[in-house]
Amino acid sequence: MRLIDHLKGLGHSNRAAQNLLRTGKVWHQGVPVGDAVREVTPETVEIRPRAPRIRPGRDPAVLWHDEHMAIVWKPPGLLSVAAPRRREDNLVSLMARRFRAAHPVHRLDEPTSGVMMVALTRKAQESIKELLFRHDIERRYLAIVRGVPRSETSTISNSLVVDRGDGRRGSGHGPAAKNATTHFRIVEPLGEAHTLVEARLETGRTHQVRIHLSEANLPVLGDDRYAPPQVVRAAPRLMLHAWRLALRHPVTGQPLEITAPLPDDMARVRRDLLSGGGVPRHR
Repeated sequence: MRLIDHLKGLGHSNRAAQNLLRTGKVWHQGVPVGDAVREVTPETVEIRPRAPRIRPGRDPAVLWHDEHMAIVWKPPGLLSVAAPRRREDNLVSLMARRFRAAHPVHRLDEPTSGVMMVALTRKAQESIKELLFRHDIERRYLAIVRGVPRSETSTISNSLVVDRGDGRRGSGHGPAAKNATTHFRIVEPLGEAHTLVEARLETGRTHQVRIHLSEANLPVLGDDRYAPPQVVRAAPRLMLHAWRLALRHPVTGQPLEITAPLPDDMARVRRDLLSGGGVPRHR
């Protein structure tokens, strides 16, 4: 059923339901959402009247934390860490404001949404980086791409360089090349020309998923660096979402698995494609 219908079924008026959605009080599968018409099952929806007031899809939300680390939902358009010559807030600085101290361990591209780890102590920072170095953290992404993969599952493993010859990162060789491996699977066909795919990282190179999909002739919608113009204009932003993190806590050893469903904007693009109407030009 639609989320708005579920909220009305709980006794909320349309106005009250919209206000709950607008202020981040409605959580779906553990994440605040504001998309009133997304399809849900009642057991996946939770009303959190005391949750901090946020704008779903535009403000970060802490999904889990202890004294050592936090796992946070990063909205698209927010920097993960401080960038040269840019003075706006970033996810780590916002978490430092909330928890008094925060330290980066990895990052998501600015236009990418999804779950991201932040260390709250220097010890945890060192331990998480060691887990990443050993590939002991499972990271999975969802992407909406133009095209249809040839097989249900596939693996791309090659070497990436900072400049493949056109000023962009990509496949290449040389002493500075770094191995990059991504495992892909089809999640859902979206009409005849688009696909929702999952990417599981084995390594974590800059733009790895975007490059591998682009070079496989499956560019991510909205990717203004690696996709052709018509694919860039097909979405309001990069249709890439970090949906799952799984690891053993670097201090306690506790198994952790944090997931985040498709964000509101990607859910809308998915619906448009499934409806057969295609995706309108956004840029």
